[in-house]
Amino acid sequence: MNIFLAIVIGAIFGFILQRVGAADPDKILGMLRLTDLHLAKTILTGIGVSSILLFLGLAIGWISPSHIHVKSLYAGVLMGGLVFGLGWAISGFCPGTGVVAMGAGRKDAAFFVLGGLVGAALFMVMYGPFSSTCLFHGLLGGKVTLAQAGKFKALIGGAAGTFVAVVIGLVFIVLSAKLPTSFRSEKG
Repeated sequence: MNIFLAIVIGAIFGFILQRVGAADPDKILGMLRLTDLHLAKTILTGIGVSSILLFLGLAIGWISPSHIHVKSLYAGVLMGGLVFGLGWAISGFCPGTGVVAMGAGRKDAAFFVLGGLVGAALFMVMYGPFSSTCLFHGLLGGKVTLAQAGKFKALIGGAAGTFVAVVIGLVFIVLSAKLPTSFRSEKG
């Protein structure tokens, strides 16, 4: 049943990504160039709504903290984020949107997904030698969350943390509503 549910949810998520244009590299590059912010507005709204639902769900007990996984912060995560962002800007795809675009029949997305799989395989092969380097030393206390999310250290505990997380979610939603559709013209 779990795999069936995962497939259904994944298909719905993929459909939504395709529908909002997140699988179109031109839309993604337009967002990164600040010429078409429709996708940025969608992302900000999604982050805001999901943050509010997550932290309120945790606070009232509807979401079990055992389902929350927080990655440790270490230098490799920061480097990986830079590589991820560079790849996203060059290709116009991130892993999720690349798979959706491949499913929609884009050949460039198939090459992107293949490159991601090759990169993941190289990481697995090189993980052992790299695991003892400074890239994997914890930073800023390792696993930290803004508000209480299970067994992880929270920067702001209790109801105050939940309140701050909800306010930040609301700020994202308001920012999305106030954000113009473009900061620059395509010709500029």
